[in-house]
Amino acid sequence: MSILGSLLDRIVLVAGTVAGGCVPGFVAQYRQRVGGRLDQVVMDLAPFREIAERFHGGSLDALIRHHLASTDATFHAEGQAIQAMVDSEARLRDMQQALQGGIWDQLAYLIPHHDAAIVRATWNDYIPSFTLDAQGLIVAFVIGIGLWLVFMAIWRGIPALLHRLTQSRPRVRA
Repeated sequence: MSILGSLLDRIVLVAGTVAGGCVPGFVAQYRQRVGGRLDQVVMDLAPFREIAERFHGGSLDALIRHHLASTDATFHAEGQAIQAMVDSEARLRDMQQALQGGIWDQLAYLIPHHDAAIVRATWNDYIPSFTLDAQGLIVAFVIGIGLWLVFMAIWRGIPALLHRLTQSRPRVRA
């Protein structure tokens, strides 16, 4: 391997490890944003819960059905909006519950079930932090080594592939 390759592989390993060490901090900030959104939707639903308590025996579902059954387009649209908030609350509660485990459980949940809007919002306000607890360090090393292995496969694999391709071509005789 060339000097450039040796230098690059060390840079990739260190940069990947540092980036990997920031993943738990990103997940923590994502989790905080989920909690904030859940708090907001709970506050937004509070007046409707009070109305449901007074007029529908405490049933928010009955209030929503009442709105949706109305022939008044505005009243019907309000029912849809309340239902959307209830659905959002349930989704955010489920998400918050799933994000209560260890970092590996959180990553296993987030990778297939992330909310793209929350990811974007978290990324836009993300303040990098390197977690120094045992799980955070393990995540850092696993991601760092993973990226390093990908780099090494590409760095060594492409020249080997090109060599194999040039060797397999039939030679033209003059």
